[in-house]
Amino acid sequence: MIRTLFWVSRPVSWVNTAYPFAAAAILTGGLPAWLVVLGVVFFLVPYNLAMYGINDVFDFASDLRNPRKGGVEGSVLGDPAVRRRVLAWSVLLPVPFVAVLAGWSAVRGEWAAVLVLAVSLFAVVAYSWAGLRFKERPFLDAATSATHFVSPAVYGLALAGATPTPALAALLGAFFLWGMASQMFGAVQDVVPDREGGLASVATVLGARRTVLLAAGLYAAAGLLLLATDPPGPLAALLAVPYVVNTLRFRRITDATSGAAHRGWQLFLPLNYVTGFLVTLLLIGWALTRGAAA
Repeated sequence: MIRTLFWVSRPVSWVNTAYPFAAAAILTGGLPAWLVVLGVVFFLVPYNLAMYGINDVFDFASDLRNPRKGGVEGSVLGDPAVRRRVLAWSVLLPVPFVAVLAGWSAVRGEWAAVLVLAVSLFAVVAYSWAGLRFKERPFLDAATSATHFVSPAVYGLALAGATPTPALAALLGAFFLWGMASQMFGAVQDVVPDREGGLASVATVLGARRTVLLAAGLYAAAGLLLLATDPPGPLAALLAVPYVVNTLRFRRITDATSGAAHRGWQLFLPLNYVTGFLVTLLLIGWALTRGAAA
């Protein structure tokens, strides 16, 4: 079961949620170290187990038809007993972390942080849980998926009491558009198995080609928004270029050949790590600039 839970939580993607929280909380400053560590651990493992575990439990029927499932990109939970245990762990493991994080903010009267955490967790559950299934509501699926990755950053900012600014709003807006574009592009490769499984998505509604073009447009829009951030933030606009290029490689794709987009998704995963490294350098530069100004 430990091995199953490990792979269900998508370890290759842990950093995608822990990093935004850590960067926001640390750069804003003022939080006790134990709270930052607790938040990082929460968004590293329990959060991802909840997000992907619930998804794999309720998506098992379509995952059986999906050739890319069964590895780092998603587990196939065919055994009902295993699905029950995975669902229980996905729901229960985050509870003690959430209790401490929310309790700390509540005691201090910082209700904005509690609200952001609640929205983040609702998005995690609503995306896949039967009866809600936001992932089957075209365009809401992409917005909810983007919330999964942006909300840890927003929570880190709210927890640390960051002051809202237009530049910060532009940064978070760019991150949100990037998240929507990534979800849309990821959905293209699943058009055929999703339709066979009776699942709706922005890609099954728009078709593979139009979804690819829309995703590329959102990546470009994210890059343009970064031009409105504080220096050296505008340099990050260049980081949108590889995503646009990678996506537009499939601009002539059809629904029948949509599975070919998997090649782009395989490049997308390591590209995130390279981008994260470069973003880290920019954040360090920003911190040093702010320290010099102070």
